[in-house]
Amino acid sequence: MKQRVLKVHPDDNVLVALTDLKKGEQIDYNGNSYTLHDDVAAKHKFLTEDLNPGDSIHMYGVLVGKAQQPLQKGSLISIGNVKHAASDFTTGDRKTNWVKPDVSKYANRTFNGYHRNDGSVGTGNYWLVIPMVFCENRNLEVLQQALVEDLGYGRNATYQHQAKQLIDLYKAGKSVEDILQADISADYTKSNNKRLFENVTGVKFLTHDGGCGGTRDDSDALCALLAGYITHPNVAGATIMSLGCQHAQVDILKEEIKKRVPNFDKPLFVLEQQKIGKESDFISEAIKQTFAGLILANKNERKPAPLSKLCIGLECGGSDGFSGISANPAIGYTSDLLVALGGSVILSEFPELCGVEQNLSDRCVTVDIADRFSHLMRTYDSRAKAVGSGFDMNPSPGNIKDGLITDAIKSAGAAKKGGTSPVVDVLDYPEKVSKPGLNLLCTPGNDVESTTAEVASGATVVLFTTGLGTPTGNPITPVAKLASNTKLYNKMRDIIDINTGTIIEGEETIQQAGERILEYVIGIASGEIEVAAVRHGQDDFIPWKRGVSL
Repeated sequence: MKQRVLKVHPDDNVLVALTDLKKGEQIDYNGNSYTLHDDVAAKHKFLTEDLNPGDSIHMYGVLVGKAQQPLQKGSLISIGNVKHAASDFTTGDRKTNWVKPDVSKYANRTFNGYHRNDGSVGTGNYWLVIPMVFCENRNLEVLQQALVEDLGYGRNATYQHQAKQLIDLYKAGKSVEDILQADISADYTKSNNKRLFENVTGVKFLTHDGGCGGTRDDSDALCALLAGYITHPNVAGATIMSLGCQHAQVDILKEEIKKRVPNFDKPLFVLEQQKIGKESDFISEAIKQTFAGLILANKNERKPAPLSKLCIGLECGGSDGFSGISANPAIGYTSDLLVALGGSVILSEFPELCGVEQNLSDRCVTVDIADRFSHLMRTYDSRAKAVGSGFDMNPSPGNIKDGLITDAIKSAGAAKKGGTSPVVDVLDYPEKVSKPGLNLLCTPGNDVESTTAEVASGATVVLFTTGLGTPTGNPITPVAKLASNTKLYNKMRDIIDINTGTIIEGEETIQQAGERILEYVIGIASGEIEVAAVRHGQDDFIPWKRGVSL
């Protein structure tokens, strides 16, 4: 018989419903019986003991909330009867011993990547076109229209074809009712021209709304973020389009590039519109220089590299009540495998580490690193509170509907993405990963801002878990989407890459799923698997302004 409930940690006083449960049902689990006082939908939780107002609720072995009224054993916990609560944290003793997973079968495994002169290895080979300021966004769009289609990087014409069908119906005199009832869903894919530069994965245009008009801190952070993309292993070179008078000056960008790669030697073409003058001359020069850069980039070819050269970003979005017991711990095991192999992983989204700070602090390899983590967490939370918010306001309506009723519940499950290895470094946005192992990166919980930052810090593949579904991608790093439940996987197969609902259904263990995911990552890194976000051209890119974003 399929298991109907789960206790995640021995110290928990809630059980998770793995399927819909009805009021009045008797649930037997590990020798105990519970009569339900409410309907409990799958992904939600009910109490295993009576509680008085103010009593603690534990899940994942940590404090996740407190009762707001008398509650009986077998009662559903909800936003109506539970309030967010999390334990405080201190810089305690180091707890950095961990049981490394057996990675002997991966000892001689490689992936085929693009080797850079700084020793890094990319999973792609992109050319970037970057504006220093939002004033140049329109010029980037003109450049994109001029280059992308003819170079062979155009997307499928399915939706253009559907629009054409509607145009033909309108010209034929069909009514609004006829048009609304027309079947235009038949798949139609226009074959793109063969790529002119076969070894160039793509040409990407990183439009943004920054560079001027805000604080100097914001423009400086933008320069650092852009430097992270230019020096990224997945990037062959870049064209920089500057207006000239903006806060985000090219000299600041070059200094940030030098910080990351002192002997930077990729092709980098910089054009300043106020120096060149006429728009037509400016864009013509940008086209010529970009084309010349693509010729140089095309000389790069994939070659074998050890798995230790991989850097995986760990992300979640549209999470549900199963995320913390299927998809997140599965990629957590993948993380442990990669760390044991000498690779790097990045765990970000600091608002979604609320309540598990003590565990992560204890796992930091030095007191200084633990202190930096504590400082960044407390500073971030205080900034949020100063504008009337706070980490407790992080869960979205979708999170709450699907069982993540407090930030601490959401965070305790989200932190599972980081596995169990020691924390080797704590980075502030948008610093670069420089150490193999588990790195913590200060970012918002906002999916795109966080993914954008992880890539700037060096992630060459991103594993993105979701329980509700999201199309999020990135311009230069493949973002693989993992469903926490099979229903989502089947419903949104066009944007989801991997199903971990098999864990909920008892078809495989977390460890088995983690190994399966690592095999998938190797395929992505070698260019053998194209993830859905890349296939759809989902090039999400949002720099974080250091104001409050949860």
